[in-house]
Amino acid sequence: MSLKLYFAPGACSFVPHSLLETTGAPFEPVMVKLHKGEQNEAAFKAINPRGQVPVLVDGDEVITQIPAILQYLDAKFPEQQFLPRETLARTRVLETLAWMNNTVHPTFTHVFMPQKYAGSPEAQAELKSFNARVYAGYLGEIEALAQRAAARGQSWLGGERLGPLDVYALTLLRWGGFAGIDPTGFQALWAHVQKVAQQPGVARAIERERLQLNLYKAA
Repeated sequence: MSLKLYFAPGACSFVPHSLLETTGAPFEPVMVKLHKGEQNEAAFKAINPRGQVPVLVDGDEVITQIPAILQYLDAKFPEQQFLPRETLARTRVLETLAWMNNTVHPTFTHVFMPQKYAGSPEAQAELKSFNARVYAGYLGEIEALAQRAAARGQSWLGGERLGPLDVYALTLLRWGGFAGIDPTGFQALWAHVQKVAQQPGVARAIERERLQLNLYKAA
């Protein structure tokens, strides 16, 4: 078995985890417990000096960063068509994927780990509150994507096949619960996410990571 995926339950590594499960190809899932600091241990730093998940290992090759891993999986398993083949459609998916990864995701990090960006409790509280509002707006943009896909009769956010946008949307909406955001308030996106979660490969990743979709708790 040459493929190995280092992942953390509930983290963004859920995206390649789900897509790898979808391929049906054999791979070794290796759990990294972030809450125990395993990402900072020497053994993991030897694999990824940045101390981040996901990490995909294919033989002697070590690949990090979500966009790079997802494009690698698309090329390795072309029959899955995780990314559209038509140039403009593919470009649009990559455009949205980059936005999810470089804008929406870091905004959530400011909510979930404000201590990374500010020292005082007061500043951390302000960061968390401010970015939770910004994050809700971004989820509204993903809701609009789901609405447009549904209006066009398009089964998935990126086209006719399950792809990274669908699984990343599930991850981002799920994280909203940590930000005090009720996912059911985004009706089209919530319905889409539940459909994504029912896909066999995604369901297997959910089971391995022991995830629940709705983490929202009313105040």
